[in-house]
Amino acid sequence: MSFGTDIFGDSYPLFFSFLLSNDLLQGDEKIAVSQVGDVLRALGQNPTDAEIGKCCSHWNDPDMRITFEDFVPIYQQVNKNRENHTLEEFVDGLAHFDKEGNGFINVAELRHLLTTLGERLSDEEVENVTLVDQLLAGHEDAHGNINISDFVRAIMNA
Repeated sequence: MSFGTDIFGDSYPLFFSFLLSNDLLQGDEKIAVSQVGDVLRALGQNPTDAEIGKCCSHWNDPDMRITFEDFVPIYQQVNKNRENHTLEEFVDGLAHFDKEGNGFINVAELRHLLTTLGERLSDEEVENVTLVDQLLAGHEDAHGNINISDFVRAIMNA
């Protein structure tokens, strides 16, 4: 197999490390269709489940294993559709939930937004609120609110 650094740029070492550390190659130099989303995310992409489903729709079996050559067009399609959002866009989006217009949002409401809006979380993901708690840790003030700009900046720099 020939991994081309030109396709993945700076993400190449992370990609190869991810494959090896998670034992995804299983000696056959292929990954399971069900692992495509994880590999894309390891490469810095953020595809929705719908995008992954569309890109992988012609493989009916999620356990089917695909080659690097099969994966590259999927990566290129997702990368082409990638939107880079700015800090201001995220702040503006969360500002809709700023009831007092002071740049703060209630932690409980933000936790609810992070776990219920957008792409639906699985039961397992909802049960694992530890991740959400880690995201919110250290940002809450004495009134149970978070400064939206500071929170978004911290997440984007993480």
